[in-house]
Amino acid sequence: MSQSFVLVVDDEKPLRNFVQRNLEAREFEVITASNGLEALAHFNTHKLDLVILDVMMPHMDGFETLRRIRQHSSTPVIVLSALGEENEIVQALNLGADDYLTKPFGVRELMARVRAVLRRSREAASQKLQVGHLTCAGITVDLERHTVHVRERQIELTPTEFNLLFYLMENAGKVLSHKELLQQVWGPEYRDESEYLRVYIGRLRQKLEKDPADPKVLKTIRGVGYLLTN
Repeated sequence: MSQSFVLVVDDEKPLRNFVQRNLEAREFEVITASNGLEALAHFNTHKLDLVILDVMMPHMDGFETLRRIRQHSSTPVIVLSALGEENEIVQALNLGADDYLTKPFGVRELMARVRAVLRRSREAASQKLQVGHLTCAGITVDLERHTVHVRERQIELTPTEFNLLFYLMENAGKVLSHKELLQQVWGPEYRDESEYLRVYIGRLRQKLEKDPADPKVLKTIRGVGYLLTN
């Protein structure tokens, strides 16, 4: 954790400094940017472990910055915003955000989310060291190569998508509750973020299902959770 390199992007200098100070006090290495264009310049010249990204910024907003990052990278991103509406959260998650933190927030909440996102990223990376395959419902996960094939076609997954699919496949044929999935995949800090799970299940269906509107592989068990068929 002490070696983690974080980019903090926010046009409000006091908030940017607040986040930077608290991360550095916990031995993170931090660089900062005041807008999306500056953030992309840093992103393209540094090997980062995490990006903490504001939404409302001049020159290029956080959503567009995130979209460009996700064109070629799965580096974890936490989005910060004063916009706490569900549609804004869903938009960020659909663009590939790993978490969303609404302003104002406290140090404990910020650090809990930072640690949780970095933990998920490390867990996804550590699975590359495992040897073997998981196969069911036409899906094959190669743990050593960290690849996923659906009906012999390779698909690209973000670390969170990979962790979610991995857990579903380990428990194929079993109904998993919303709470269990959130806490096993996102971490014990997550209990009520049902929109996170809904968005990521939708993203997996787009990649796994022949017809995402009529899922046969990843099924919703109404009022309970989700089931990956075996």
